[in-house]
Amino acid sequence: MRVVVRTISELCITVGTLIVLFVVYVLFWTGVKADSAMDHQIDVLQKQWSKGSVGHESKAPAEGTGATESPKAPGSYKYGGPFAVMYIPRLGFTWNKPVLEGTATDVLKKGLGHYRGTAQLGQAGNFSVAGHRRTYGDPFKDFPKLRRGDAVVLTDGTTWFTYRIDKGPYKTVPSDIEVIDPVPRKSGYTRPGRYLTLTTCDPEWGHSHRLIVWAHLDSTQPVEAGKPGALRR
Repeated sequence: MRVVVRTISELCITVGTLIVLFVVYVLFWTGVKADSAMDHQIDVLQKQWSKGSVGHESKAPAEGTGATESPKAPGSYKYGGPFAVMYIPRLGFTWNKPVLEGTATDVLKKGLGHYRGTAQLGQAGNFSVAGHRRTYGDPFKDFPKLRRGDAVVLTDGTTWFTYRIDKGPYKTVPSDIEVIDPVPRKSGYTRPGRYLTLTTCDPEWGHSHRLIVWAHLDSTQPVEAGKPGALRR
């Protein structure tokens, strides 16, 4: 009997130790790796920007075009690659995250992800971005703190884009894909514009729902002009 009790006790201790190690891995180690990965993505961006690139895949010029013609519209962003850095002062003046193309798991481990097919940064339509609430650096851990009027600032290395939140956090279900429509029906917008949608999971450690905020493009300015007012302390 004592042997059985001892064996069960040892198993409980082993299971408990494994659970603690798993929690440490989820809470700490994935965060360390994600922070390193995000820092690396920002370094990649800075190197690209120093060479004059803004993270687009180049579009082949139409046949017969010459150097004297107007520049073509930029191509799509390169899948899995970074193209912008996002700042949200409400989440802290040291808060900044790279934005990459795509929302697959491997992409969101390295930063925030741009929903493919939605508008490009600063362009007409709905520029839509997803981020983890918890794990992989917890980029949107404090998402519920966002309020109407808060600034969301992005740069692509040449321009600062300042968006202002109009609505949210709004709670919905994962199947509600209308939240990233060009004119989201529940956003309060009634006409085409230059919008931003941010999405993350809810509850904090679950994924049964989504939290959404919607914003409009409030202003732009060239990087050479310095930081926009929203980022000045």
